[in-house]
Amino acid sequence: MSVLTHSEPEVVVHDDFGAGKRRARRKIVSYSILVAFAIFYVGPLLMLVMASLKTLPEFFRDPTGLPEGLEVNNFTEAWDLANFPQYLFNSLIYTVVATTLFVVMSVFVAFPIARGYVKGAGPLLTLYVVALFLPPALIPQFQLILNFGDIPVIGDVLFSFWPEGSEQQGLFNTRTGYILLFLTNPIGLIILVNYIKSIPRELDESAAVDGCGYARFVFTILMPLIRPALATVIVIHAIGIWNELILATIYLTSEDNYPITRGLLVFEGVYGSDWPKLAAAVLMLMFPMLVLYMFLQRYIISGLTSGAIKG
Repeated sequence: MSVLTHSEPEVVVHDDFGAGKRRARRKIVSYSILVAFAIFYVGPLLMLVMASLKTLPEFFRDPTGLPEGLEVNNFTEAWDLANFPQYLFNSLIYTVVATTLFVVMSVFVAFPIARGYVKGAGPLLTLYVVALFLPPALIPQFQLILNFGDIPVIGDVLFSFWPEGSEQQGLFNTRTGYILLFLTNPIGLIILVNYIKSIPRELDESAAVDGCGYARFVFTILMPLIRPALATVIVIHAIGIWNELILATIYLTSEDNYPITRGLLVFEGVYGSDWPKLAAAVLMLMFPMLVLYMFLQRYIISGLTSGAIKG
């Protein structure tokens, strides 16, 4: 009589200790890199805050150290010296008007390029990409703004009904001329074109069948769908206008038209600069754009995440 014996199946236990160790090591390296980047970006900001709370002698003794007291008078004095009320109002006008005009015009231009409704849409988009790598055309811009009154018909009509500018100096040293400088931005149009490509083309056909006009389609259907892209373009363009100093120095010579960045030059003296008051002014200058970014942040993040999963 034979007895059959059944052997127990062999249980193989995998040792995950090595894999867990590698995951922990990768996590440590990742967090170390993130902390290093955080210090790299937040460090100068903290130094700026500490400098704004020091007196000038204290700053020269220890520029990077902690402040001995809280010199909040730097903010009030910087507000008065840099003529913040007037220059801040000018910057708001330039930023709001130029950004609004740019975004609206860019959507009307980006939509036919993204859909291929115009001939040569691909090469045209390539030209915008190439423009990202070209230096600013300051001399042609200056000649165009200065000789705006010499343009046939346009100059006559403009200076007949528009209070700014003159036939001798064109739109030089005017708010209108300064705003016109910011109506082009290749990166903004490229962002809009790439995002509009992810919108189904069937919406265009449905709107056309229903008799929806082009302008109505753009404002009521397209813009709500591309809000994340619009928020990104608004932040990029508005920050660029708000922080601009070179163009303000070249094209604006009247103190009545200065933006707030031009007002910061008052802290630059012949024998030295008032660094604590300049730091306080920079912090106040940064605050409006920080509020704008915090308000539009959720749209920007939504645009990044939705763009990652759209086909």
